[in-house]
Amino acid sequence: MTISVAVVQLGYDDDESYEARVERVAALVADLGGHDLAILPELWGPTGFDYGRWDAQAEKLDGPWVHTMADAARAFAGILHAGSFVERLPDPGPEGRSLANTSVVFSAQGELLTAYRKIHRFGFGSGEPKLMEAGTELTAVDVPCRTGESVRAALSTCYDLRFPELYRAQVAAGAEVLLVPAAWPLPRVQHWSLLGRARALENQCVLIACNTAGTHAGTPMGGRSQVVLPHGEVLAELAHAEEAVLSVEIDLTVIAEYRAAFPVLADRRL
Repeated sequence: MTISVAVVQLGYDDDESYEARVERVAALVADLGGHDLAILPELWGPTGFDYGRWDAQAEKLDGPWVHTMADAARAFAGILHAGSFVERLPDPGPEGRSLANTSVVFSAQGELLTAYRKIHRFGFGSGEPKLMEAGTELTAVDVPCRTGESVRAALSTCYDLRFPELYRAQVAAGAEVLLVPAAWPLPRVQHWSLLGRARALENQCVLIACNTAGTHAGTPMGGRSQVVLPHGEVLAELAHAEEAVLSVEIDLTVIAEYRAAFPVLADRRL
């Protein structure tokens, strides 16, 4: 059971407009043919740190950005995790916020398969906690493999990586692959690498983590997108913070094999 994945580590500076970036990225995705799955970073359109633009660039779940990514998925002809965007919620949430950091996944036909609203908001009272509602639901999607089987992939976003209980709950719900788009900054990029490897190892999952390169509102981004196997080995990594596509063939049989050989998950008590 194998899957071909394109991890698209987008890079850009503050001079590139939102509109130009969306157009450029849609064209880039359309040219990724030959992969079964592609994944983009978190908030790559409005950027992860330019909070002042979020409200103006927010869209509903059936808005133009989602339609553009659906068209890109159709041209790509594979499963597209389009990263996340600033969603304008139908109604304010429990905290009175009208925005959310929402990830979306499309089928090869451009159908919206699922959406995940980021549960853990980064900012320590500013940024996401001040402007966005927190998600509340575990989200997963079945990703078809070229052999005709499928694998259960759970969604999380960036800062979620620091909260292991989320991933334990995903595994309890049947997850075997962890999809993690991010806008993780350069000063803490060692945390990004370490936490991703820990989440894969402790949950005996394949982790596919896509970070951003370039600059967001003057904040340098960390890059280092990676694919980690269930025993903690890094299968592939972009060891820099520049735009690149990490193209990886993953033999997913390693998940069941390692879980059977070292059945640590069966010993959970909490």
